[in-house]
Amino acid sequence: MGTSFAPTPATAQAHAPLDRRIVLSGLWVSMLFVFAYVDIFGFWRADVVNGALTGSVPGAGFEIGQTFLALTTVYILVPSLMVAGSLLLPYRFNRLANLALAGIYALTIVGAMIGETWAYYLIGSGVELVLLAAIVRVALRWR
Repeated sequence: MGTSFAPTPATAQAHAPLDRRIVLSGLWVSMLFVFAYVDIFGFWRADVVNGALTGSVPGAGFEIGQTFLALTTVYILVPSLMVAGSLLLPYRFNRLANLALAGIYALTIVGAMIGETWAYYLIGSGVELVLLAAIVRVALRWR
């Protein structure tokens, strides 16, 4: 004799899909954690440390100065603000911002991977790309 399972309000709520805004915000947070740790781990590399000490970014050849640090801050502020933006922006702008910014950041990450040989960097960048692809997928499926 089989038993039937009738969901209770508590189990039905436990299996309810998460709000898209929360999912998008969480994906941006995860991407930023990986982003930050890949950069932090870079300071165990002699070429990165030596470049920082001499005021240049190894490989890229950028001079570390006011302009570089201001632009780097803006680059990090955009996805950081998308954590809150995913929760607070109106639907249309929210969806568009997630699609556009995830795509733009994916391109910059792919660009930074060109010529890179360190496995930690490639692994971290690959995870960032997967998270950004998830953002695009969630935003595309958001109706």
